[in-house]
Order: sequence, then structure tokens, then C-alpha cells
Amino acid sequence: MATKQPPPLMKKHSQTDLVSRLKTRKILGVGGEDDDGEVHRSKISQVLGNEIKFAVREPLGLRVWQFVSAIIFSGVAIMALTFPDQLYDAIFEEESVNSKTPIRLYGGALLSLSLIMWNALYTSEKIIIRWTLLTEACYFGVQFLVTTIALVESGRISTGAMLLLTSRILFTLITVYYYYQVGRRPKKV
Repeated sequence: MATKQPPPLMKKHSQTDLVSRLKTRKILGVGGEDDDGEVHRSKISQVLGNEIKFAVREPLGLRVWQFVSAIIFSGVAIMALTFPDQLYDAIFEEESVNSKTPIRLYGGALLSLSLIMWNALYTSEKIIIRWTLLTEACYFGVQFLVTTIALVESGRISTGAMLLLTSRILFTLITVYYYYQVGRRPKKV
């Protein structure tokens, strides 16, 4: 009994046919622009997304500002932890404070914030950078208000306190500028 041999397999050339390839891509939904104006080359990149979309276009000087902020926070924190009397005297020009505990707690809180600043320096995620900048701006704003109220209540205005208030206003403005620059949507070209 002779078995019938199947015909030889013929190679389909539809993928080399340009019209067929375009039809296949249209059915899959790739090759055209999506709502964001991006052109996906494959269904996988369309489903998973494009990591370039999430990359932050950093404003000029952002990393330098993050580094300077981390150093300032760390330096003041270490000074508040180790030399609380000198830190208080530098700002308020009074002889000494009744208790060193509040200033050391302030130093501990600043040290915790400085760790956040150091970690934000090494990330490229937009949301982490923005939250860190917002935390920093809130800190500078609150410190400005608290220092102003303390100076008004005491009735003394020292050079160190005025320098601190001026620097806090400047630092708040710089931080808010970077906060909005990082959050800005990039222009489509």
C-alpha cells in the first residue's frame, strides 16, 4: 500500500510582500502614531511602553543644586548634633539655650532629610526628584516663618538671623524653580 506523500512545503513570501506587511502592522496597531504622538515599532513596545517617555529632561544645574542642598542639610545637621550652643548663638546671638535637646532633635531631623537629599541625587525618576524638591521647599518655608516669628517675639534682630532669613528666601525660590522645571512637560518637536 503506497502512502501518498504530502506536497513539498512552499515558503510563504507574504512577509516580504510590502502590502501584506503594511496590512499586518495595521491590524496589530503598530507603526502609526498613538495619542502621545509616539510611533511604536512593535506590539511589545506599545504594550510595555517606552522608557524614554519617563526619562527626565533635567534643567541646567539641578544636580549641582541637589548636591549643594545635601551638603547644607548634612553640615547643619552635624553642627546641631555636636555643637548645639554654637549653632543657636550664631543665629540668635544669645548666650545659651536652656536645653540642648530641642536643637539636637532638630539636628536629627535634618540628618534624616539629608539622607533623602543624598538618595535623590542618584535617581533619575521624575516623581522622586519632585517630591524631594517639594520637601526641601517646605522645610525652607517653615524655617523662614518660625525664625521670623521668633525674632519678632524676642524683639532682637541679629546679623546672623537676617542672613539666615535671606538665604532661606533665596533657597526657597531656587528649589521652587527646579520643582516646576522638573514637572514641566517637554515640548514636542
